[in-house]
Amino acid sequence: MTGSSRPFSGKPLMEHSAPPVVAIVGLSGSGKTTLLVRLIPEIRRYGLRVGTIKHHPHDMEIDVPGKDSWFHRRAGASATILSTPSAFTMTRDADHDHSPGELAGILSDMDIVLAEGYKKHKVPKIEVHRPELSEGFLCLDDPFLLALVTEVHAPGTDIPIFKPGDATGLARFLLRCFRLAL
Repeated sequence: MTGSSRPFSGKPLMEHSAPPVVAIVGLSGSGKTTLLVRLIPEIRRYGLRVGTIKHHPHDMEIDVPGKDSWFHRRAGASATILSTPSAFTMTRDADHDHSPGELAGILSDMDIVLAEGYKKHKVPKIEVHRPELSEGFLCLDDPFLLALVTEVHAPGTDIPIFKPGDATGLARFLLRCFRLAL
């Protein structure tokens, strides 16, 4: 349908099964991005493709004002793809804040998707915790919590704990959890 302004409903763009999604959660400044940047190459060492999703809880301008793709969107395009010889990016209208599971369908050719954020969603999670930011943990009672990344003991739990610098051990753990390699 030409000219449709219907926003993205979360249905996969391609008919493939979605890869497993793991949300990396924690307070601001806890080290989520640092962990992701260390974890991605560790998983890739096994020949796996890693997709990422960065959740931002507030609206923000994604298109660069004044550029052609920005003009396309302002003219009414519901989706715009900017393509170069080495990469492409897409902006698309959305009708709600999409869960990582909904977005994973777009990344269906990945072996695993690591999402930064989404602490309240029902997806497997790894919590990054720094005791100087908070004494308590955010997700200890969450049935989707897979592991903790922290320097301290989590009392009353048998959840696996990884040190912040142990991206290798955490990558192996994830690959075993999702039967991806090893």
